[in-house]
Amino acid sequence: MEGDAMMEGTRDAAEPADFGAQPAATGPASPGGAGRAARAAQRRAFAGRYALLPLRLFLGATYGYAGLYKLADSHYLAGAGDPQSFYAQSLAAKAHSPVGWALAPALHQPTFFGLLIAFGELAVGLGTLFGLWGRIAALGGAVLSLTLFLTVSFNISPYFLGNDLPYLMAWTALVLAGTPYLSVDGFLAGRAERDRRRGLDEEAVRRRTVLDGSIAAVALGGAGLLVGSLTATFVRRKPKAGTAAPSAAKPVGGGGPKASVAVADVPVGGSATVADPGSGDAVYIVQPRTGQYCGFSAICTHAGCTVNPPKNGQFSCPCHGSAFDAATGAVITGPAVKPLPKYTVTKDGDRLDLGPLQS
Repeated sequence: MEGDAMMEGTRDAAEPADFGAQPAATGPASPGGAGRAARAAQRRAFAGRYALLPLRLFLGATYGYAGLYKLADSHYLAGAGDPQSFYAQSLAAKAHSPVGWALAPALHQPTFFGLLIAFGELAVGLGTLFGLWGRIAALGGAVLSLTLFLTVSFNISPYFLGNDLPYLMAWTALVLAGTPYLSVDGFLAGRAERDRRRGLDEEAVRRRTVLDGSIAAVALGGAGLLVGSLTATFVRRKPKAGTAAPSAAKPVGGGGPKASVAVADVPVGGSATVADPGSGDAVYIVQPRTGQYCGFSAICTHAGCTVNPPKNGQFSCPCHGSAFDAATGAVITGPAVKPLPKYTVTKDGDRLDLGPLQS
């Protein structure tokens, strides 16, 4: 059955060469007219055969790069102490997602699920680029896109500003079409047809195709695992200077818990990260100008992603590109329309204490 499924993903239904052409005119046709019609039919057939190739290359390269990008990012698997980590992003999405309950396993085992997603994206990308078990690879891409849509992009309004739903539709096209041309699938299918014409038994053809496809999958998967591991080991980017992990809430005097950081941890133009004692959300304490301290929620007001620490006077959201002023929290670039919530920050000796939410 597995062999049937794979072979089904590599064969196209036969179509007449003049599919989509206008009915031929009655009466004798000139040799020149017949030649032009034949060449036009060939061009249409060529275009139809490779129509999805640009989409396939784009999706394969994008998902392969996305997997390597995650493995190279030191923040991705940093855990609860880093607002840019997989854990922090999942926790932020949980409150806004219609399937937030399904994120509980990922929050309990963030390293396992983070690696699963990164290597899953890499496997989908490689399988799509090389056209190996193309429908299965495309189905994996569709599942990943659907997961991101339900967790990250579901509440984006209007819906077309989110990018995960278009990716889902693009993967659906490859699930339906497979990767029959310029691909390992196409090579195996072509060889199987030649074996049939030579009179080879159908069961032997199927067995040979499944075996060689499995060998190719193991080889490609091993290469992807090696590249991903080397990327995680040697290319992993170091955290940028000027950021600090969230500090624990500390009791001050006889009052309730307060979040506090050292003044030295907040350079001009940089930030330190604390946790809101009430909600647990990450908050950036920043010093946009010398001696001016304020705090901003790290949760993007667009879809609930965690914005990056300030750079060049801006907070940027990695999910959909919104940008906020690091001195005021105001929206600079959409799709977000609301500013980041602002907190008061008071200086107490060599410490900065997070105050109440202002807006």
